[in-house]
Order: sequence, then C-alpha cells, then structure tokens
Amino acid sequence: MDENLIFRLRLRRLCGWLLFLLVASSEWLFAASDRAWSVQYEPKALVNGSPVLFRVEASAAVTSLQGTWAERTFDFRFGPSCKCWFAIAGVDLATKPGKYTLELKGSTKDNAALSQNDEILVREKQYPLSTVTIPPAYVQPPPEVQARVEEEQALKKKLFGELAPEALWAGRFQAPVATGVSGGFGAVRVVNGVKGNPHQGTDYHAKVGTTVRASNYGKVLLARNLYFEGNCVMIDHGQGLVTIYMHLSKIKVQEGQAVAKGQLLGMSGNTGRSTGPHLHFAVRWQGSYLDPRTLLTIIPPGREPSPPKKAGTKAAKK
Repeated sequence: MDENLIFRLRLRRLCGWLLFLLVASSEWLFAASDRAWSVQYEPKALVNGSPVLFRVEASAAVTSLQGTWAERTFDFRFGPSCKCWFAIAGVDLATKPGKYTLELKGSTKDNAALSQNDEILVREKQYPLSTVTIPPAYVQPPPEVQARVEEEQALKKKLFGELAPEALWAGRFQAPVATGVSGGFGAVRVVNGVKGNPHQGTDYHAKVGTTVRASNYGKVLLARNLYFEGNCVMIDHGQGLVTIYMHLSKIKVQEGQAVAKGQLLGMSGNTGRSTGPHLHFAVRWQGSYLDPRTLLTIIPPGREPSPPKKAGTKAAKK
C-alpha cells in the first residue's frame, strides 16, 4: 500500500479520536458546571415537621432561581450580602424518613435554562404523647354552631389560597412572647381519652393580657374571632408561609394591615378551644404545619430592613 495513503488513513483516524475526546470532554465540563451549584440547608439534620432554609450559591450568570421540594414550588431570592439565593420551605409532619429531591431550575439574562437536582436526607423524629381535657363542645361542636364552623373552614381555605406570591419576611423570626413553652409541636394529643391529631403549634405560658408580637414582617391575613381558634391573628409572610396566633383576649390589628417584626398584634387570653390561658403559636407553609421553635433557630442571610423615619425629622446634613 502507498505510504502516503497509509499516512492519510492514520491521520484521519487520529483526527476522529481527537474529535471524540473533544466532544466527550466538553460534555463532561458542561455536566460539571451544571452540578457546580452549592446547596446548603438549615437545620443540618432535617426531620419530619421541620422548616428548612435552603441556600444556593450559583454562578453570577443566574438571574432567577426556582425550587421544587415535596411537590411544592417556590422562588428563591438573591441576597447581595452573601451572594447567594435563599428560600424557606418545610418538611411535612407526615413525611417518612428517606432521601428527597430538591429540584432547582435557574435562568440567565439570555434566558438560558439551567437545572440541578440534589438528594437530601430526612430523618424520623418521634414526637411525644400528651393528654388534655377540654369542654366537650370543642370536641364535637353542637348542631347550633355547625354552620359557623363550616363557614370558618371555608374562609380559612379561601385565605390560604390567596397568599402573597413574593416573600414579605426579612431576617430571623422571633418568638411572639417572652415566656417559656408549655406544649410542644408534633405531640400526639389524647383529647378527653380519645387519641387525636398531632399538636400543630407550640404553646407558650402566657397569662391573660400578655403582649403578643409579630414574629416577622408581613400582612395581616385574618384578625377575628373563630370558634376553635378564639380571637386569632394570621400573618401572611409570602410564598405560602403563615404564622398564626391563637386564643387571644384582644386583637390590636386589622385584616389587610402591613406589620413589622415585633409589632403589637394583641394580648394573650383563653378564648376558643383552650385548656387555660396561653398562646398557641403555629407556622404553616403551603399547607403543612411546621415546628415554630425550629423556625426561630434559622438564621437567613441579609440585613434587617431599616426602620421608617419618624414624621417631621430632618435629613442629616452632608
């Protein structure tokens, strides 16, 4: 065979191999960059009933980021101080232990789509059993209040479907009262001798008249007397996150009102389905009730909003 022909065949074969390696390496690099997002979450050990702060460090090219967790979708927001994306979500109390997928979808200013999936372990937490005794009318409401109960259930369902799409909260959530806890979240309740549903909030010791304050920024979703909840205030913090303050003696805010963190909401009491004076504080995220005390331990990135200037104050001279 002609030596030139042999040389050309070998050169063609070599070029083919080089092209294959180039394509393969580019695909590997693309896959590596696609997995380059750093995902962190808080608390470090997730359990059933836990709220969770997801924090994602992505490339500067990403201009928006959306997550899907537990079949619920939510938007991340960008924190300039940490140069990261973050959002609050939750693990439903009925979630079984195992690995669950956080699906991330981002886009760039050129509308290029990026995605990444991360497997996150959820452990099982065993919640205690508790026994309470309450008036029978709050276990099985009498016929004369059935219509009221149904109307209030319909109202709450409607309001929970009208939450602000954007996040209204900022910084850490704070306890609504400066007292100790009398009843924990998740405890399986035995009510009047019959096993019932898990406790969906945290009970705080609070004598009648104790000041109750907003746990974070938001908008008053509900502020009225309900049959089971008593005098109740619900704050919409956006993206399906709601805090609930129950059994109040007085309500000091109005529905639709914007509230700041620490703002007075009302006074604690003993109204509705209550075993005595206390504050029932609940956290709800997209239909799931979460452990309020865990939410209080989460430290989101970013600074607190500056308080508004008082009327009549003059700007400082430069």
